[in-house]
Amino acid sequence: MPAKPVRVLVVDDEPAMRRALCASLTASGYLVEDAQDGEQAMEAIRQQPFDLVLLDINMPGLCGIEVCRRMRPSIPNAGIVMITVCDSLEEKVKALDAGADDYVTKPFLLRELLARLRALMRRAGLEQLPETDTLRIGALELDFRYRSLRKAGQEIHLSPTEFDLLAYLMQHSGIPIEHSKLLQAIWGPEYGSELEYLRSYVRFLRKKIETNPARPEYIVTEPWIGYRFRNPSDAASPPPTPESASIEPFKPL
Repeated sequence: MPAKPVRVLVVDDEPAMRRALCASLTASGYLVEDAQDGEQAMEAIRQQPFDLVLLDINMPGLCGIEVCRRMRPSIPNAGIVMITVCDSLEEKVKALDAGADDYVTKPFLLRELLARLRALMRRAGLEQLPETDTLRIGALELDFRYRSLRKAGQEIHLSPTEFDLLAYLMQHSGIPIEHSKLLQAIWGPEYGSELEYLRSYVRFLRKKIETNPARPEYIVTEPWIGYRFRNPSDAASPPPTPESASIEPFKPL
């Protein structure tokens, strides 16, 4: 665990699940608060900051996905993990589109959940800083110390996962990175085939950094491989094409 206590908000309408999660997380060194529905969760984040949120999708009143969508602008740097009994691809994509960083399905092992939380905290900025504080490519300037991004001097807000994915791509500029390698580098070693995670976050980043997301100049698709970060100021870099934005089938390594 990091030296600074990590604040976690557990949001679940099932009292037994809330008690179990709160007890387990507290025993693991986290500072834990809980909420029984979406309205309480929104009030909780207005009262104090949280580093992580465990959010049940299936709740009465405001559903977890809607809570996540409303919550994300207020806690842009916090990690949000959605919890559900449904393991459908459609629901995973909805959760990611709403701003979630990860997704776990009930029943799950505590060690699995803790591993994912640790990975989220690394992505939230508690990992060791790189040797250089700032990376500049084209009009983009990435500040590792403050975990911020500017494009042509204008700040662009990124979630922890968006920041880590962009940082990894920029640090490997010009190199095609395989889908599975990106997934493992950003989400953890137990990942590798969850292509919907990668596609969703590449789409989010393109909307934020590209002048025309349908014709990306920075994050280009390498068909059957993965993605490559391109420096548009580099004359030697292959020019982008509309096909670079297409979604190709996932080919496992």
